[in-house]
Amino acid sequence: MGACLAPRRTEPLGEVEWASYSHAVDVEQVQDAYTSVADLYIELVGTKQQVHPADLAFIGRHLSIRPGRVLDVGCGPGHITDYLRSLGVDAMGIDIVPEFIAHAEAAHPDGRYELGSMKNLRVENNSLVGVLTWFSLIHLPPEELDGVLAELRRVMSPGSPLVAGFFEWDELAAFDHKVITAYRWPVDEFSERLASAGFVEVEREHRNADGTGRPYAAIAAVMGDAPRTRS
Repeated sequence: MGACLAPRRTEPLGEVEWASYSHAVDVEQVQDAYTSVADLYIELVGTKQQVHPADLAFIGRHLSIRPGRVLDVGCGPGHITDYLRSLGVDAMGIDIVPEFIAHAEAAHPDGRYELGSMKNLRVENNSLVGVLTWFSLIHLPPEELDGVLAELRRVMSPGSPLVAGFFEWDELAAFDHKVITAYRWPVDEFSERLASAGFVEVEREHRNADGTGRPYAAIAAVMGDAPRTRS
């Protein structure tokens, strides 16, 4: 799934859709929406300088600690994948938007970038030592999140970290994202979804709206022994 607009450069808070996900979108719609704005997206958020330094530190702190391959799921223009590589991480990016992959390969020729979907990763079981989903889960209808987390868990080795960035709100709600419908989550509820999928939270961070974007959060969690049933 294509990465979303970075929190530092999103539009001001808009009208919230307090619905039962009646505006759910599918992968093809998300792909088409990001394809239509790919050049503008790359211009606005396509470098690591356009990512909050504390966010880069959070990502690096959790994903540069073990040797082995890390997957940046929904890598967009590839700038955070390249940041991880600058830390010595064997990072690879995937995205469903061909324009993003083409740009990433041109801008970061030493990296590895491939077309791919988070719903069906072409990666062997337990082969990764870390996964990044930096605002790449936000367009998933909430009822599809558990299945994607299970797919991420499948490809991760025991004890490996998952770092997720997402928009934060007091209630789970759809909203009119600049590109296409997205969802924002209470942090505790998102953490509970991770726990149900077998991940154990180890750190979280919050960023308040500063006039240039929406409140957002990030959670780092490690793959535990087994998923548990979500009530």
